[in-house]
Amino acid sequence: MTTQTPLTVPSRDGRSAPARVAATLVLEDGRTFRGSSYGAVGETVGEAVFSTGMTGYQETLTDPSYHRQVIVMTAPHVGNTGVNTEDDESTRIWVAGYVVRDPAIRSSSWRATRELEDELVDQGVVGICDIDTRALTRHLRERGAMRVGIFSGDAADRPEADLLDAVRTSPQMAGAALAAEVTTAEPYAVPAVGDKRFTVAAVDLGIKAMTPALMAQRGIEVHVLPASATIDDVLAVGESGPDGVFFSNGPGDPASAEREVALLREVLDRDIPFFGICFGNQLLGRALGFGTYKLKYGHRGINQPVMDRTTGKVEVTAHNHGFAVDAPLDEDSDTAYGRVRVSHVCLNDDVVEGLECLDRPAYSVQYHPEAAAGPHDAAYLFDRFVELMSTRQTAHQTTEVNA
Repeated sequence: MTTQTPLTVPSRDGRSAPARVAATLVLEDGRTFRGSSYGAVGETVGEAVFSTGMTGYQETLTDPSYHRQVIVMTAPHVGNTGVNTEDDESTRIWVAGYVVRDPAIRSSSWRATRELEDELVDQGVVGICDIDTRALTRHLRERGAMRVGIFSGDAADRPEADLLDAVRTSPQMAGAALAAEVTTAEPYAVPAVGDKRFTVAAVDLGIKAMTPALMAQRGIEVHVLPASATIDDVLAVGESGPDGVFFSNGPGDPASAEREVALLREVLDRDIPFFGICFGNQLLGRALGFGTYKLKYGHRGINQPVMDRTTGKVEVTAHNHGFAVDAPLDEDSDTAYGRVRVSHVCLNDDVVEGLECLDRPAYSVQYHPEAAAGPHDAAYLFDRFVELMSTRQTAHQTTEVNA
């Protein structure tokens, strides 16, 4: 295997940047890319997926939904804004590996507190740079998301057959149950900003920090529960139970989430207002009786066009999902919980991007209305949750008066 002379470049404060050594990226179909180390030196395996976001890499890296995935950045220049202490979506970087074409020599942002590569090194994230990420992305678009390995330093000196074997024997994403690996260990609460209007039980399947923050801005006190929460845990939130229940985004195959689907059906049985995002959308689909399937290469980025079929408005939205709900687009469906319709659809490929229950107080979207990072076109969906809980609260008050 070929090697190259380590490269050093000056950093902003005059110190030398980390030395680069030879690195190799190996896809499970045998295609290989040779480049230089980026971040930690060593080896890693995961599912290779690409993200089309031109910005927001810090939010991407710290999104728990990327657990066990190797992210290929289609934007050629990465790291120019460094990292800061405000934009993390969780307490750590979750990606299994990181692939960029041209890493920034130094950051240039008044918000930066350190260099991106320093953060990758400190958190042990193995990456690769100086490869043709456009060619890699086109390969994944044609062949589909697949397992991949990044090997640098001593790990890259092993025979290519050994590297390919390490990739092909790594776990696949299909069938993976990962929520328990990314969820909070203990429940915690995010207080409402200003006057408290509602209390919500949020089941953390890989929640992003911006989600409870946006709810709190709307007067919602959010109680974040572990993925192992039971219906009793949910009902214990608030003085007389929660005003609403939320299921977050998260990694893994929704077909493996039997316990979470059972919990959601308990919520639907009690007519508690429900809102789900991403993985939560897939679980609502399963709870309603629909199937799910793995997309060829998924939707990941901050520029995906989605139509809200209720209003006809087209929104530019942030996505991160490799699975989708299999529900009919052209007609309402009859389910055990009443009529259900597809409320949102992706204009690129007609993938289901939202579900709305017509006879129950429940809805969900496949994309990320909290948009961290990304556009804020879909932030109104949090207002819909408020309206749903307001309607139910008013109905209960009317019933108590009449009684």
